[in-house]
Amino acid sequence: MASDRAFLGTCMLIFAASAVVTIHGCFSMPGMARMPMPGGWDMSMAWLPMCGQTWPGLAASFMFMWTVMMVVMMLPSLVPMLMGYRRATGTACQARIDWLTSVVGAGYFSVWVVLGVAVFSVCAAMAVAQARLPAVAQAVPAAGGVVVMVGGALQFTAWKARRLACWRCVPCSHHASLAHTVAAWRHGLRLGLGCIQCCAGQTATLLVLGVMDIRVMAVVTAAITAERLAPTGHRVARVVGTIMLAAGAMLIMRAAWLALR
Repeated sequence: MASDRAFLGTCMLIFAASAVVTIHGCFSMPGMARMPMPGGWDMSMAWLPMCGQTWPGLAASFMFMWTVMMVVMMLPSLVPMLMGYRRATGTACQARIDWLTSVVGAGYFSVWVVLGVAVFSVCAAMAVAQARLPAVAQAVPAAGGVVVMVGGALQFTAWKARRLACWRCVPCSHHASLAHTVAAWRHGLRLGLGCIQCCAGQTATLLVLGVMDIRVMAVVTAAITAERLAPTGHRVARVVGTIMLAAGAMLIMRAAWLALR
């Protein structure tokens, strides 16, 4: 259908624009700066105000980048779900279906925005603690490795398999009750909550390895998209989990080696 082609074209433009903004932001934000910490590692300055910057300014800057990043990372796997929604609403009015699809997308990403607020609050508090307490800073590398390994272990669980199965479920065809703004918003919220649960391990890994690192972001995006769109998504999830377990073990061994120096 012409409306579907227009929708896909719009999604491609949004993805491209968000990718450009993300790449530019990651190379221009203070997150590229590093602070040497006790224990032989460097902390990203993305969580602490730079000279002349206020906490509200830092929070606003982070939230903008977080939102754009989530568009880049989640849109590839979200588009098929939005396509399924468009075909299930049972409305033939193109303007109406475009509006409802926008509401679903807004509901979905609003959940990620709320998570971003929580992420910034927790990570900023941890950054302050690490900067002030050497004992906390020394424990961070090993703790990060444990977080990555726990995320990798989740990839093998029945809980993860259920989350993937729920993500692949689409609304029943021609479900007229979906063709309302409130219902569309709630559907978007459900998709967002399910998405956060489904990729909890990968999101934690992103935060540990570098939320402003383009390379880490690209790998995590590929992993999330592959396990959701591949016909054998559960197998892809296990492969991703194996890689995460190996990465976590390497982080722990590196932390142990640094502690012994």
